[in-house]
Amino acid sequence: MRYAEFLKENGTLGFVAPSFGCASEPYHTAFLAAQEKWKQMGFSLELGPNCYEGAGIGISGSPEDCGRELTDYYRKSTNDCLISCGGGELMCEILDHVDFDALRAGEPKWFMGYSDNTNFTFLLATLCDTASFYGPCASSFGMEPWHESLWDAMDLLMGKKNSVGGYPLWEKETAKNEENPLAPYHTTQPRRLKVFSGGRFWNSEETQSPQGEKGREMPAAQEETFRGRLLGGCMDCLVNLLGTRYDKAAEFAQRYREDGIIWFLEACDLNVFGIRRAMWQMEHAGWFAHVKGFLIGRPLCFGQELMGLDAYRAVLEVAGKKGVPVVMDVDLGHLPPMMPLMVGSLGQVTVRGNEIKIVMEARE
Repeated sequence: MRYAEFLKENGTLGFVAPSFGCASEPYHTAFLAAQEKWKQMGFSLELGPNCYEGAGIGISGSPEDCGRELTDYYRKSTNDCLISCGGGELMCEILDHVDFDALRAGEPKWFMGYSDNTNFTFLLATLCDTASFYGPCASSFGMEPWHESLWDAMDLLMGKKNSVGGYPLWEKETAKNEENPLAPYHTTQPRRLKVFSGGRFWNSEETQSPQGEKGREMPAAQEETFRGRLLGGCMDCLVNLLGTRYDKAAEFAQRYREDGIIWFLEACDLNVFGIRRAMWQMEHAGWFAHVKGFLIGRPLCFGQELMGLDAYRAVLEVAGKKGVPVVMDVDLGHLPPMMPLMVGSLGQVTVRGNEIKIVMEARE
């Protein structure tokens, strides 16, 4: 696994739009505000040609232009790291126009983004053995004031810290809109981790195991720790890659079998049945070989139940049978805040009560 040099004080932040650009509100104004914040912090900025584009279908521009921008700006020496402008819908279509051979042969660089950007953060690891950050996109940094998770993302990019923990509250409904583009996260819901290990739940009175067992409260002194390479992202994107020529996840798991894999997964458009189908697909494709544990973010369909299936049982039908810890409702993904994670790093996860800590080691 390769790791880039960490961002230095007064370094240059590069921005690309391999998915949506910041062409519409509230993202345009938020991105402008974020740029001013970074300049005040002493950073220089380098913007790719698609950052304000909106002519593409599901992405900022044409797949050819987006793939070229991502390849060129990743290889350029005039910026020190890349942050994606945003997520979107069809970043998968740019992959044929990204020169992964050149990226693999060149110097590694930090790239940060989430959601549709799974198409790059995941493939940097599995195709190029190169670490990246699954974390907030550029326009999120325009909020006033910054949430703790954004400071965590910058500290990780700069090598000032190597661990993250959960946040006390999360956002169920956003306050950010065209009239209020700089609104901070509207955090109103308390975090409540649910852990399935040893055939039973911790921290849950209402959730049932796949066998129908009711959960129970976790003793205050109870603790779970596991280690492995961090790999994952948005399930919507991951299952779209599955079975294509870009699918090298099983080979990655085999290559790092001595460390094992901690899969972090979250969902955007998938409903509970889509999540269950995705877990089935990944299991049958061999992705979960050598798994050491699962980190499951709150899905965008949080609280949904269809035909007796909720998001917990959707995951546990596969994950709950692997004999490893499954930590659910983690601060990951589309219901912010999200813990930024170093994809490809050797992670150590510790859960104690309702607290979680993830230490990320840049081990080759």
